[in-house]
Amino acid sequence: MAGALEGIRIVEFANYVSGPYAGMLLGDLGAEIVKVEEPGVGDPFRGWGRVEYSPTFGSVNRNKKSVTLDLKSESGKADARALVASADAVIENFRPGTMERLGLGYDSFSAANPGLIWCSITGYGSDGPYAQRPGYDTVGQSTSGLLSLLTDISEPKPMGISLSDHLAGITASNGLLAALVARGRTGRGQKVETSLLESTLSFCGENAAGYFETGKTPGRATRTHQAQVYAFTAGDGKAFVIHLSSPAKFWEALARVAGRPEWLEDERFKSAALRGKHYDTLNAGLAEIFARDTRDAWLAKLQAADVPAAPLYTFDDVFADPQVQHLQMRVDVAHPKLGSVGLVRNGLRLSDTPAEVRCCSPELGEHNDEILGALRQRAATPG
Repeated sequence: MAGALEGIRIVEFANYVSGPYAGMLLGDLGAEIVKVEEPGVGDPFRGWGRVEYSPTFGSVNRNKKSVTLDLKSESGKADARALVASADAVIENFRPGTMERLGLGYDSFSAANPGLIWCSITGYGSDGPYAQRPGYDTVGQSTSGLLSLLTDISEPKPMGISLSDHLAGITASNGLLAALVARGRTGRGQKVETSLLESTLSFCGENAAGYFETGKTPGRATRTHQAQVYAFTAGDGKAFVIHLSSPAKFWEALARVAGRPEWLEDERFKSAALRGKHYDTLNAGLAEIFARDTRDAWLAKLQAADVPAAPLYTFDDVFADPQVQHLQMRVDVAHPKLGSVGLVRNGLRLSDTPAEVRCCSPELGEHNDEILGALRQRAATPG
């Protein structure tokens, strides 16, 4: 079946994660994504892996076509202009002003192509005191406050995933989709902007709202106490988590599974607010109890009692899990040199226009003849 964005061409001037991830999400939905790369070099992520294939690059560049253009040369700029003229949308994630200095900014295209949608992802925004600072994932996490919610601020550690980069990519793809819908009504394109700082701080809206109300700075423990979230290590050394949330029935079931029904009458634990206040006491008591048996044994009891609980998986566990396998989250895609490569499918399911992983990431310049050849031939054809 055709994808939801079948017939939409998006030109991607983007490296690393945020822009390529946005393009990949839209490519999964059927858009033609033409990735513009530097000749002989390409996206720096191409070098983060084996010679034949970089999983880092491949994870955010499937379903794309690669063309190489020297944007510092007049011929490269001419090809870029022709490519953008053929497009419905552009995605770029350079520092503010970079595309304009190349003569390839939004203003240089929008008058001739008023339906063009231009999506720009920066580190801190297109203007303001930080606009020209280099924007990378961890500085986005840190400046937005997200990292303070994920690590112990007194002994900070960076995260093992590029959260700000991916959040910016998701935000950008949402904005571009909204602009496509608006263009369907008005016939006009527009500029879509986001940044690592804006997208990540927006993601932290729940914590920010609490700060606005109370004036108290949230930390990693704030939500764990409020939502009654726990992580334990069982007697066999395997970790698992419990999330009680609001319904009293989960707390009541947990107390009984733990063999502590008397806690239900304990004045310290009579309400969710009190349990949050005495979180450390509860956490210590439950940790001692859960160390007495294996993870599987405790999870069986907790799940039988309908307590929200799950094993704390590493990736070798994740892809062996029967629910993950049932959902077919791993897809193996043909690769011209390796036979196949493994990827995680799009998390979205559409009944009539499904998201699809059609092909792995392209070789550098693989589609020069197909894309650029057609544009040059068209330009050379009289009339």
